[in-house]
Amino acid sequence: MRNFSTWLLVCFMVMYWVFRMMVALMAQMHQDFFIQPFDLTIEIVLLFVVLLCLILIVKRKMLGALIYLLAYGMYFGSDVVTKTTALFEDASQLGLNDYTALIISLIGIILPIAILLDLLADKNRKAHPKDKKTDWFYKNEAYDRKLDDRADKNNYRTL
Repeated sequence: MRNFSTWLLVCFMVMYWVFRMMVALMAQMHQDFFIQPFDLTIEIVLLFVVLLCLILIVKRKMLGALIYLLAYGMYFGSDVVTKTTALFEDASQLGLNDYTALIISLIGIILPIAILLDLLADKNRKAHPKDKKTDWFYKNEAYDRKLDDRADKNNYRTL
């Protein structure tokens, strides 16, 4: 995890995981919270799956990002589809809790996609690495031109 974007995404992932843990805890204690889980049993299982995925994503494994996207996509995807279709059909039937749940579900879909794209971009960086120790010499055309100009001005006598 050398990139700032990776650190930010993992921090957002942890914050979202803690938020979902609070949602599950409040639902388990039968207390009012502005978000209710769709299915409490699946929510608790999903918390443990995401914890495993968090470890894999920190280790830069693509499998972790794919499982994370699949799990959250299946869990939040149906809610996003049903709420957006209800929003386009008749927006007056949705309340504030529905809009809040839709935004939280959208975050649950966008975050795994962003993590997957970050890992894919990192794979490209690993395939074509930039080394600051040697690139100044091998990829510096101005240095090559300067060296060529200096070499052309040497006037050695041959006897």
